[in-house]
Amino acid sequence: MYREERLQVRRRGGRKRALGTRAPMTIPQGGNQRWSLDFVSDAFACGRRFRIFAVVDDFTRECVRLIADTSISGLRVTRELDWAIAERARPAMIVSDNGTELTSMAILRWSKERNVEWHYIAPGQPQQNGFIESFNARLRDECLNETIFTSLPQARSVLAAWRHDYNHHRPHSSLGNMTPAEMAAKSVGKPVWGLTPKPVVITPTDGHQSGHRLYS
Repeated sequence: MYREERLQVRRRGGRKRALGTRAPMTIPQGGNQRWSLDFVSDAFACGRRFRIFAVVDDFTRECVRLIADTSISGLRVTRELDWAIAERARPAMIVSDNGTELTSMAILRWSKERNVEWHYIAPGQPQQNGFIESFNARLRDECLNETIFTSLPQARSVLAAWRHDYNHHRPHSSLGNMTPAEMAAKSVGKPVWGLTPKPVVITPTDGHQSGHRLYS
């Protein structure tokens, strides 16, 4: 009777998600060739949760971005990536897990507009994103577990100081005992794209003019 009267409810399809790539990744041979990103969670003394968005350059081990907020959407991720590109250069590839924010339409649109390949690791396989996982463990052991956070401004201040110390004063054995900043300076003379980048003004995906110059 339901079929005859056409009363059946139509099934809704799932939302469109960014697909990215699953092909094996090449080993980065210079700075800004591949960035890894992830989220870390913590809580204020009052019990309210907040999130930290972290981005690491897989070649230099630099912490490119370390952003704290109570909520970080996919659109906010694209804005932060635009700021990072304005300060550095556009990466050839970005690696992440399959979190909701990172498979959003905002990410899909951003990766196409910026011509940045987005690689998703296999679900439940965090070891495939080993650079950011190692960074997250160090961040938690050295900063998050050692600090009682009372407010968002205080958390941002603590994280900014820790990031500066990590980039400029922490030698890595994998980098020949150089700091990430020293490794980045050493690789500056080897442009990722092989050409002098041309500055262009790019408008973030939320429609607001950034005022930053990004490099193509």
